[in-house]
Amino acid sequence: MKWLGYGARALALILLLLLLLDTELFAPILAGLNDNGAPAVYRQGSLLFLSLSHLGLVAVSTFIGGALALLAGIFVTRPAGAEFLPLSRTIVNIGQTFPPIAVLAIAVPSLGFGAEPTLLALTLYGLLPIFENTMAGLKSVPATALDAARGMGMTGWQRLTKVELPLALPVILTGIRLSFVVNLGTATIGSTVGAKSLGEVIMAGITTTNTAYILQGGIIVALLAVLIYDALGSLERSLAKRTGTAGAR
Repeated sequence: MKWLGYGARALALILLLLLLLDTELFAPILAGLNDNGAPAVYRQGSLLFLSLSHLGLVAVSTFIGGALALLAGIFVTRPAGAEFLPLSRTIVNIGQTFPPIAVLAIAVPSLGFGAEPTLLALTLYGLLPIFENTMAGLKSVPATALDAARGMGMTGWQRLTKVELPLALPVILTGIRLSFVVNLGTATIGSTVGAKSLGEVIMAGITTTNTAYILQGGIIVALLAVLIYDALGSLERSLAKRTGTAGAR
């Protein structure tokens, strides 16, 4: 079964590389999806460039959102910040429930067109899973480990950085993984405000009723999501084994 998993990953990676580097190879297959005489293969821009730009938007927004959510999660699990938990949870929930397209509409007048409003929308949308998993991970640290750290004379900061965060890291990474993959799909809306992303291919297909374009953009996004989700999952399992928390998850 393990070899089947490796084979599926290899096939997905090969298909992704072919779509990005040799799109013309799929022209005969995609030609049947067009009934308006339009090209079957997207040639208005480089799919590789759009994919890298798409990944860049998601990576930057996940980094910013992850830093904010991590700091907030740490703060509300400290005695001094416990009373701010309801407020913090309300804020991150708003980021998840408020439609990203609405954030774009509000942000464009002040930030202009391009990557900036898209980064804002993705950052807000990705806060919730990282925030909740940060709290869950920190709260799951065994009391015996904390007691041992106190017995060694560690300060609160040392306990956090040397005991709590390392033990909570696999759970936190799960939240980062979910946030990243969800935003991979959400980032396609960035093309509506001029951000370079794979949404450009999908929107071109929608506006010209070209199913082949829509399929190309959608498959590339899906393959990126599957491969990155799997890679981050492997990293998460490796960290869980190193910290001894694999059996508890």
